[in-house]
Order: sequence, then structure tokens, then C-alpha cells
Amino acid sequence: MKFLVLVLCLAQLWGCHAVPPGLGLAYRELDCDDPETEQVAMEAVDYINKNRNRGYKHTLNQIDKVKVWPRRPMGEVFEIEIDTLETTCHVLDPTPVVNCSVRQLTEHAVEGDCDFRVLKQDGQFFVSFAKCDSSPDSAEDVLKVCPDCPLLAPINATRVVRTVEAALTAFNADNNGSYFQLVEVSRAQLVPLPPSTYVEFAVAATDCVAKEVTDPAKCNLLAEKQQYGFCKATLNEKATGDAVDVTCTVFQTEPKLPQPQPDTYTLTPGVASAVPATLPANLPAAAMVVGPLVVAVPPPPAPVNRAHYDLRHTFTGVASVESASGEAFQVGKVHTVVQPDVAAATRPLVRPCPGRIRHFKI
Repeated sequence: MKFLVLVLCLAQLWGCHAVPPGLGLAYRELDCDDPETEQVAMEAVDYINKNRNRGYKHTLNQIDKVKVWPRRPMGEVFEIEIDTLETTCHVLDPTPVVNCSVRQLTEHAVEGDCDFRVLKQDGQFFVSFAKCDSSPDSAEDVLKVCPDCPLLAPINATRVVRTVEAALTAFNADNNGSYFQLVEVSRAQLVPLPPSTYVEFAVAATDCVAKEVTDPAKCNLLAEKQQYGFCKATLNEKATGDAVDVTCTVFQTEPKLPQPQPDTYTLTPGVASAVPATLPANLPAAAMVVGPLVVAVPPPPAPVNRAHYDLRHTFTGVASVESASGEAFQVGKVHTVVQPDVAAATRPLVRPCPGRIRHFKI
């Protein structure tokens, strides 16, 4: 009896290996540092920065995992995990992210952790799922590298609020153009020696002239050709009184408008489904994506003691990519890895992920 069971098991095992790999839905693995993988990762980072309206731009640091699933009748879905690092460029700054400096460890760096699914179809990319969060480096790790470096402080701390108010007042007092209003406090650090508070904050121009303002509450943001600025300021606490030093850079940008979104329906709380806003032209109906894109949502109220703007509030994600034919890429479904044929057996093996670190690891 045992012999018969063993024979049956061996027969089933042989049958599984004998099935041609093309009959089942299978994924292929790529090197995390493969140029195709990097292209998809850069599309994901670009998507983060285009949908982000608070805090700073992020840049790619490392690709952790990647799988490529076939999508019938055409296209592929890249399931990719990436790590990002915060840069010194605010999201309102028009500087391309490739020209932005990465926030260093001694400045209390911030790391992002993201999962994406990106559809590649006719050479174009469409993000169908995005989920991110971010966190500052631990205080212990910062102090190991730089014992005297100031740590991130809550952006609603009393000293921080007072410093921003003093800095914005000083900036408008010396400004011969528009009166600027506060958009957000982006970052703050309490410096122990000499006792001081360092802040970074974003501002926007109003329809008032700075030298003529008597009641700031009556000033309104410009409706067209909005001007944004980014300021850095330090309030030094001296025995003779506080002294504020502020520097602002004003740049001309178009206001960041939400991406046009078609009608949506709720799947679960905080998750919505929508047809992509743009699709390749002249595709058959079966190739059109019915699966969802990320839907922009207003930022949540600032939690108490927040020291940075978490990437998790950038967008909400959805969990499927469907074709009009009804086939779907589903998380949790058992899939097989593409088996190499005889000719491919001589090819070099794919290096395991994660890929190279571009800056530093937190």
C-alpha cells in the first residue's frame, strides 16, 4: 500500500513538471538593478512626488523586490517594493528631483517604504496601486552619528510656532511685493547650543501688498499664477531678546491641481476605484484598463506632535488591476514562477533582491 501511494505521488509530481509553463498565470523575476526595473521604480517615485502636496520630495534609494505578471490580453504588471529618502526640495519647489539633495543622516533623515503595482502597456506606465509610509531615523541612530545634532521637533510645538510667526513677520516687513501667508510648517529642530529653534516652512503670495497690509485676514491667495515660497529661519534666544534670521526663496509655479478623476465608487473605507485618466490610444476594448488608479484625498488633520508629513497620507490605494475581459491580477492567488526552457538554462541567474543602495541605509 505504501508503495502504491509513493508511485501515485511521484506520478503527480512528474505531471506538475510536465505541464508547459505557458498554460498557467506565471510571473517572471527581474534583477532589482535591471534597467527595466529601475525605469518602473522611477515612475513610482515620480508618481509620489506628483501626488504629494505636503512636505518634501522623495528620491529612490533602493529597490527591495520586483515581480512581473503577464496581463491578458496585453501588457504586464510590475509588483515592486522600493525604499525612498526625503530630499531637501519642498514639493512646491519646481526643481527636478534629480537635482535635489538628499537629506543627510546628520539632518535627521526620513525614509519612505512603498509598494506599487505599475501596468506597462504599449510602452506607457499606469500606476494601479500605491501604498507608502515614511518615518524619521531613530533619535538613537542620529546621536550615534552626530551626538550634538538637533533632532526633529513637533511642528506644532510652542517654540516652533513662535519662530515661524516671527520669521514670516520679518520676511513680509522687508518685502516690497506681495504679502505672503503661511502654507505649512514643513520641518523644525530645537537646537540646544546655542539655544535656538530652526524651522522650514512654505508660503504663498496673496493679493495684498506687504507694505500696505493692516489686516492679514482680508488677504486672499492669488487665483492665477500663484507664487509659492520656501523659507528657512532660526530664532536665537538671547538674554537681550530673541533675534530671528530668515531667508526665503520665492519661485513661480502653477498651483498643484488634483488629477482629473472619473466617477468612483467606494470599495472599502478609504479605498476607491476609477478608470485611469489617460490610456494608450487605439487599443481594443479588451485591453482597456478597468482597474483603479489612486484617487487624491485631502490631507488629514495634523496629528499632535507630528514631526514630518508621512507618505501614507499622500494617496490611497486599491488592490486590483482588471481587464475588460474579466481577467484580473489578484493578490493572494497561487502563481508559478516562469520555468526556463533548455535554451534559457545557459543564461546567468537573476541576482536576488534587494538591489543596490544609492545613498545610505537607515
